[in-house]
Amino acid sequence: MFQKILIANRGEIAVRIIRACREMGIKTVAVYSEADRDALHTLLADEAICIGPAPSTESYLDMERILTACVVMKADAIHPGFGFLSENARFAELCEKCNIRFIGPSAEIINKMGNKSEARKTMMAAGVPVVPGSKEPVYTVEEGLKTAKEVGFPVMIKASSGGGGKGMRVSRSEEDFEANFLNAQMESVKGFSDNTMYIERFVENPRHIEFQILGDRYGNVVHLGERDCSIQRRHQKVLEESPSAAISGELRKKMGETAVRAAKAVGYENAGTIEFLLDKDKNFYFMEMNTRIQVEHPVTEAVTDMDLIKEQIQIAAGEPLSVSQEDIRISGHAIECRINAENPEKNFMPCPGMITDIHLPGGRGVRVDTAVYNNYRIPPNYDSMILKLIVRDKDRESAIAKMRSALGELVIEGINTNLDFQYDILSDPDFQSGNVDTNFIPSHFPEYTKE
Repeated sequence: MFQKILIANRGEIAVRIIRACREMGIKTVAVYSEADRDALHTLLADEAICIGPAPSTESYLDMERILTACVVMKADAIHPGFGFLSENARFAELCEKCNIRFIGPSAEIINKMGNKSEARKTMMAAGVPVVPGSKEPVYTVEEGLKTAKEVGFPVMIKASSGGGGKGMRVSRSEEDFEANFLNAQMESVKGFSDNTMYIERFVENPRHIEFQILGDRYGNVVHLGERDCSIQRRHQKVLEESPSAAISGELRKKMGETAVRAAKAVGYENAGTIEFLLDKDKNFYFMEMNTRIQVEHPVTEAVTDMDLIKEQIQIAAGEPLSVSQEDIRISGHAIECRINAENPEKNFMPCPGMITDIHLPGGRGVRVDTAVYNNYRIPPNYDSMILKLIVRDKDRESAIAKMRSALGELVIEGINTNLDFQYDILSDPDFQSGNVDTNFIPSHFPEYTKE
């Protein structure tokens, strides 16, 4: 087992990893930018080291500085969390060359599954259903339009290296295809330094269902059930829950077995997520694989009573999976709300600033993952998510009631947040009945989704 782990991240996920390491008796090293000198993860870790100025390109995304910090602090592994360098194949490769264990899959697997057009080809070869679309990478408007005509409009234009909703556009006709393609490609080049695109049929108003998987180096792979991530705004998840109200036991078994087959097809090791689109007729299609721990992993932990961060660390240390598929039981219902420092009434404009007062909810079945505290100043340099509120109860109806109660108890003063917006979602009759899809927010809250 590792003696010391460096956490190449910040915020609540860095705190989450530090706590898991503490419980396992593993020392931790926090890295921080100058803007995060007083951040909670720097205070909780056994050791901390500054890696540069506030901009992430000069700190949390600087591979050389992070690897140097790891060597200087004599850590024998790096946990990347999510975001930043977590799905960067080059970083995973450099870790290996420096004899540092990267807590995640190999660079080869990240490369294969991180490139979405390559992932599609791999899944098709493994017999995993995919949305009809391009079989080869697309680089020009002409190539894309030819594929779009073959697939049939509407189509989704996607960046092969994309993520977080970036580099994605829907085209409904030949007339708007060129503008959408060029805009998506420009966004991809700017965000990922990659002009590789692919085209697939646009599935109207599907559910976004993802399966958590774990794989070890001995070929064992299990799934831990699904998360319903259909409540989204501009392809960014807002609220997640497990299990999904739309999934029967029979369909869960079928989708879970497909997720395991997909992971085995690439020899997957560590924690990952197989993401599917589920249409109105219960047909499901592979969308992408995330080769890291997810923001929404706590809802899976809540219904399986497993610690996914500990599992990640044990797998990376060479230990076999602690469970078999037969051991895994889904119990109760869990919901996670992402609380962001933003103003929904001003097009969700980020609202960094000083938290002048904060009260966190508690009680049975209530969990808060955060790195903020009273008089903490949220820097303007990073993602606006400041807190994850997670609840678990015996069934979905009870979990919704518990989440509404917890949101009512949560107080954050000094900044704008999306707290009231989350409460409105949970109070909506369609959400309460489970009648949701990825178009839920635009269709139910048009006042918040104006361009």
